[in-house]
Amino acid sequence: MTRRLTYAEAAAELPDGVTESWLRRHIKKLPHSKLGRVVYFTDTDIERIDALFHHEPTAGPLAAVPAAAPAGQHPLSHLVPLPSRRSMRA
Repeated sequence: MTRRLTYAEAAAELPDGVTESWLRRHIKKLPHSKLGRVVYFTDTDIERIDALFHHEPTAGPLAAVPAAAPAGQHPLSHLVPLPSRRSMRA
């Protein structure tokens, strides 16, 4: 049998920082099910929400594997400037 979780139960299942009010505010972007006017979340919905909004750091002290720059290059050398706003107006 599939579990049906309320907002409060879903917030408790998700990582810290996800509150019931956050779920309510973002419901249009989140996977969920409705039965009449009652909104509920299944285990699959909870997994998809976590996958959609979970971001691992790619650089810095919390990164699992620090991003390495190619030898002899500056770490930001791959960045290019944005086009001029004047050229966008034409």
